Amino acid sequence: MFWDRVIETLERAALARLQLERLQTTAARVAARVPFYQRQLAARHVTPDHIRSLDDLRRLPFTTNADLRANYPEGLLAVDRRDVARLHTSSGTTGKPKALFFSRRDLDAAAELVARCFVMTGATADDVLQNMMTYGLFTGALMLHYGAEKVGLMVIPAGPGNSDRQLMLMQDFGTTIIHVTPSYALYFADLLEKRGLRPCRDLTLRKAYVGAEPYTEETRHKIEQGLGVDVYNCYGLSEMNGPGVAFECGQKHGLHVWEDNFLLEIIDPETSEPVSDGQPGELVLTTLNREAMPLLRYRTRDITALIPEPCPCGRTHRRIQRITGRADDMLIVRGVNVYPQQIERVLMGIPAVGRNYLITLDGLDDMSVQVELAESGFDGQVEHLVNLQNQIIERLRAETLVKPKVELVPPGALPVSEGKAKRVVDRRRL
Repeated sequence: MFWDRVIETLERAALARLQLERLQTTAARVAARVPFYQRQLAARHVTPDHIRSLDDLRRLPFTTNADLRANYPEGLLAVDRRDVARLHTSSGTTGKPKALFFSRRDLDAAAELVARCFVMTGATADDVLQNMMTYGLFTGALMLHYGAEKVGLMVIPAGPGNSDRQLMLMQDFGTTIIHVTPSYALYFADLLEKRGLRPCRDLTLRKAYVGAEPYTEETRHKIEQGLGVDVYNCYGLSEMNGPGVAFECGQKHGLHVWEDNFLLEIIDPETSEPVSDGQPGELVLTTLNREAMPLLRYRTRDITALIPEPCPCGRTHRRIQRITGRADDMLIVRGVNVYPQQIERVLMGIPAVGRNYLITLDGLDDMSVQVELAESGFDGQVEHLVNLQNQIIERLRAETLVKPKVELVPPGALPVSEGKAKRVVDRRRL
């Protein structure tokens, strides 16, 4: 199914022409209205007239997290303030956040992209969406909410947490789709198991849109098994539109980036040079259809790779692999680069392991991992626990080249976040 068959299946040559037209408009807009970009373009001796092909994108400056913070609150605004319909901010943990502005046209365009995503996964007006993301300054809940309403779904703006209420709403109103973080989805699956509830019998859930945190294919399988749903990977970031930047289709092999709205690049995060198709690198996005706050070559810090092959679903917008982590999340342990998702991949692939874990870095580069056991993870014999602990240590050493300490803890022993999960505690920096 298609929301907009014409644009979703546009021939690549026609899509490239549309991208170039919109890139030229965007470059002209920021050159005329945004002092930050005026300075950046002048330093490179570049004007909008230099953008004659998509290859000329490389003439334009990168934009970083630091640039957005340095220009807080309104330094990147490209419209008069009276034309701003909504403000969102990033969830920064230190200093000033990033201010992100949307015009009415921007909000409608964002909802259109989410509508494409819903229809692409088979959602219809017969579905009931329970939105379990945080409402407020975070873009995730609201943007997806309005896209769902465009398609005609009934939306329950439940927000995160309060699991008893979540369960009541699902049962009372026949929720068929949830929008949720992977960590909370795993926690909710645990809750159902402890209460003896079987989703296929006691609930009407059939799909889950999962995002806001990087997660592994192994975690997807755990969510699917625990909730009895079809899990779709949802990618977005507040600096673009929030959710709906890229989404899986029914093939579940990579996420289609809506290229009529975003020009994508994959670069080496160290050299800033482009990498070959299929090679991992940092995702860089340029907005092509933003009015209030267009961004040129925004460095997301998210690590992915481009899938060059056409998708069997018929959509011509290219796909990226699931996000494998953030360049900012990389841990250096005893001189070795370790991504938290490497650890998650190992843990979620072991049936006796539960759905929660915590990585702690301490002392002189010591890494320890607390791992919750599954409810049926062991039979109470100490020997079996020791064997499981050794198995986890060896698999983690093989995956990361670092031998961690592993502590097995009872189910439910580790704290659960109702928002984005905190998986790493780095005491070396305290």
